[in-house]
Amino acid sequence: MNRYLLLLVATLASAADWSQPAEVRHEDELVISYVARLDGSNLVVRATLGDGWHTFALDNVQRVNERLAGKPALSMDRSTEIVATSGLEIEGPWRQSPPKDFSRPQLRMFSFGYDHDALFAARVRATNGGPAKLRVRGQACTQTVCKNIDVTLTVAVPAKPTETGDVKASELVQVR
Repeated sequence: MNRYLLLLVATLASAADWSQPAEVRHEDELVISYVARLDGSNLVVRATLGDGWHTFALDNVQRVNERLAGKPALSMDRSTEIVATSGLEIEGPWRQSPPKDFSRPQLRMFSFGYDHDALFAARVRATNGGPAKLRVRGQACTQTVCKNIDVTLTVAVPAKPTETGDVKASELVQVR
């Protein structure tokens, strides 16, 4: 079999393990897209941002409060929230790609998040034999507009967990 055909088949098989994407759009423009999958006992959620957009870390509010050290915030961006609504129970702490510091201390505005792809992962336990449902909420912004995020993902729960290597624990940081 042709080497390129083998690579294509392997890529398509790997892509099939991810959920269908849940997209958020502003007019015709992609703001952010989420996909999820199980990787062994870990739930992995991948966010992909459209050009010019950024979103916020799971612990954005905690990071901002640490930086403010008791001073009042002029404004605060919403943290991203991922909740298993059925089929899975989150058992371990969330981990995330290291967030970028978007802060502008001279304006007393602090924010932490992502302007490219981001991974989020947590140890989970299946609670039934069917697919799992996740709800992702948060916010994505450009320099001039923000868009609220509230999407649902359906994740296949295999009868026998398999490790796929999508989670590189050394590259993720624990959520505060």
